[in-house]
Amino acid sequence: MSITLYTTHCPQCTVLQARLDAHHITYSTCEDVQTMREMGITSVPVLDVDGQLLLMKDALSWVKEQV
Repeated sequence: MSITLYTTHCPQCTVLQARLDAHHITYSTCEDVQTMREMGITSVPVLDVDGQLLLMKDALSWVKEQV
């Protein structure tokens, strides 16, 4: 499974990152705003799970399902 967190380290990004860490989910991070823009990402955090982009609410639900 490939997981990438697109983040600018804003408060919401920090919350999602903490949840991922608390559930011991391995992920990489991308902080490059230009890359995010090229992908059509206009707000963060976004969690990419095997190519599926999840916004904050859906990302938190996904993390809960991984327990």
